Amino acid sequence: MSEWEKRLDRLGRTMENLLLCVLLLTMVALAVWQIAARNLLGGGFIWADEFLKILLLWLGLAGAVAASREGKQIQIDVLSRLLPEHWQNLSRFCTSLFTALLCALCAWHGARFVWLERAYGSTVLGHAPAWLFEAAIPLAFALIAYRYLIACGSLLAKLLRGESPCN
Repeated sequence: MSEWEKRLDRLGRTMENLLLCVLLLTMVALAVWQIAARNLLGGGFIWADEFLKILLLWLGLAGAVAASREGKQIQIDVLSRLLPEHWQNLSRFCTSLFTALLCALCAWHGARFVWLERAYGSTVLGHAPAWLFEAAIPLAFALIAYRYLIACGSLLAKLLRGESPCN
């Protein structure tokens, strides 16, 4: 990896981590405010519950993107543990390719959903266009698909060189 690629990777990681922190802190602060305002003042912000749902969607998607970055996503890994070592890279390649294709399909249909929401003029939080907040869906799945395609390239290179999965 070249120096500029390392810098871009570091910048991307920093931005993702910052987004996760901001989303989580905003959710906690707003939820605490809502609880306190309801109990002490008799009510809170009208828009807060809907906004918390949007933040939860964004936090979940940003967390999935970060998990794909670190390889910490949920895995059902029974097959690759039973395979001989020289077949493990092929198994990981197939799994990564399937995941990339599935996430690309989700991104495509997420984009179609956002487009329909834009066409119908759906709104949230009063009068804000819903599609602006829902655009996180295709974006997150596209980023995850991209990461898995990169992993496929790396695993394919290992397969062609005949390296073991530990290298």
